Amino acid sequence: MSARTRAAPKTIDAALLRRWPLPKLKAHADKVSRGDVLVVGGSREIPGAVLLAGQAALRAGAGRVQVATARGAAPTLAVTFPEARVIGLSETRQGEIGLRGARELSDALARAKAVILGPGMREQAVPAQLLREALRAKHEFTAVLDAAALRVFRERTPLRRGSLSGVIATPHAGEMADFWGCDAEEVHRAPLALAREAARCLGITLVLKGVETFIVEPDGTAFRNVAGNSGLATAGSGDVLSGIIAGLAARGATPTQSAAWGVFLHAKAGETLAREVGPLGYLARELLACVPGLMARLTRP
Repeated sequence: MSARTRAAPKTIDAALLRRWPLPKLKAHADKVSRGDVLVVGGSREIPGAVLLAGQAALRAGAGRVQVATARGAAPTLAVTFPEARVIGLSETRQGEIGLRGARELSDALARAKAVILGPGMREQAVPAQLLREALRAKHEFTAVLDAAALRVFRERTPLRRGSLSGVIATPHAGEMADFWGCDAEEVHRAPLALAREAARCLGITLVLKGVETFIVEPDGTAFRNVAGNSGLATAGSGDVLSGIIAGLAARGATPTQSAAWGVFLHAKAGETLAREVGPLGYLARELLACVPGLMARLTRP
């Protein structure tokens, strides 16, 4: 066991992030220089997941967002999210993105600096096919995997690297147990140990969400977040987190830095709403407006 694997995780706080500043943007940086985020997911029944993720990426400072979703959900989403380019993909009879839809994304992938895959999806085969298509891209990008996309790790096999500059997986305990083939209670008993095992085996940055959230690199380096509150355990909250992380990655942050900053910003947004709205009952979409101000305060000299 290496020293990094044995080392206690560093606790994320404002002081740590100020010592680890996000990449500086030029004074007159345009939207192209802040990077494009591609969000792939959603369905006729769950169109809101990609909306939350895409809006969160913009709130984190990404320059542009494209959303690719099932064709039946695309028109409504385009009206609801006027800041994004919305792409309607071939879909199944159940209103999910179909396998053919995964092959319709080459142009969008060619522009993306960060790709979010999985919000609002249920089928396992489609995320796997989308990753295969993504790996054929001609430039490097960061992939943020959530929800159905996490099932690509069920065989405990690392992804072929291809064009991926980094992979960030964002499971909660139930999703971790599902793809790692263990009981959820085991995840709750030893979250850091399991996160380190998975990050090392898969060669990814793992964000294991919970009351304490652990961010682990493949070499065992770990960070721990204890900010936030139970109100964050609400529908759509994970989609917002994925979007924040991807937005920071599009701006040039490394996978681990994007994850650490994203988890802390998400948690502090929950704390802000707990004070303003109440400890329970605030909505995931209300987190979005808190992010720019929090980020600005953390980036001041």
